[in-house]
Amino acid sequence: MRRFVITTITAVLLTVTLHGGGFALRVDPVYTSPEARAKHAVLLAHITSCAAPEKTTVTATAEGIVNGKRATMPLKVVKLAEPGGFAVVREWPQEGEWVIKLVATHPQFGSYATGILAPVAGAGEASPATAKIYSHAPTSDDVEGALRHATLE
Repeated sequence: MRRFVITTITAVLLTVTLHGGGFALRVDPVYTSPEARAKHAVLLAHITSCAAPEKTTVTATAEGIVNGKRATMPLKVVKLAEPGGFAVVREWPQEGEWVIKLVATHPQFGSYATGILAPVAGAGEASPATAKIYSHAPTSDDVEGALRHATLE
C-alpha cells in the first residue's frame, strides 16, 4: 500500500511538473480588447504558454447546420498585437446553427494541440461562458455534440 501511495504521489508531481509551463487556449469577451472590437471580431482567444506565444499557430473553422445540412467553412484568424491574442471575424452566413472550432499548436509541444468549440448565438459573438475547452483538437464527435446541443437551445 505504501509503495502504491508513493508511486501515485510521484506520478502526480511529475505530471504537474511536465504541464507546469502549460499550453492552453481560452476564450475571452471581445469587449475586453479594443483591437478585437475594432476588427469586428466575434471571438477573442488567448493562448497561455510560458514560451514564445507568438510562435503559436491557431486555425479556425465555422462548423454549422444550415437547412438541415452540415457545413464547414475555414476562417481567417487575425493575430493581435498582444502576444498570444487572436481574433476571429464572422465569415459565415447568418442562418443556421454554428460553432467556432479553434485549434492551437506550438512547435515546442510537438503534436500536442489544444482546442475550443464556441457556440455562436444568432448574429452575435461567441460567449466565453458557453465555450468548451479541450486538451486536444476537437474531434468530429465533439463538433457534432456541440452542434446537437446548440440546436436544442
